[in-house]
Amino acid sequence: MYSLSSPNAPQPSGPFSQGSSAARYVFISGQLPITAEGQKLTEASIGSQTVQVIKNIEAILADVDLTISDVCKTTVYLADLSDLAAVDEVYSERFEKPYPARSVLEVSRLPHGARIQMEAVACR
Repeated sequence: MYSLSSPNAPQPSGPFSQGSSAARYVFISGQLPITAEGQKLTEASIGSQTVQVIKNIEAILADVDLTISDVCKTTVYLADLSDLAAVDEVYSERFEKPYPARSVLEVSRLPHGARIQMEAVACR
């Protein structure tokens, strides 16, 4: 196993890596709507936050020669489940069919006041 660290995605804010790789699998830690430069987009629309989260996942995957098409599972954490329709709109534009397996959970709070956090698992 080895950890992933992309300069093109925000650096972790705690004792964890952006992701890790084990055998054929790549596990991407939960990504927030924060740019690689550290700009927090937590005041942006849920659509814009979702776009940034997926861009972060794409950047980490690109550093290990994978793409969003290699994602086989995502977990989406929402501060408000009523945002799901807007998230689905962006999600269906960024991910291709057949879509990866997915779980969606509503949580009471997310770091930095974000409305969405997403983690992903990709397979080589």
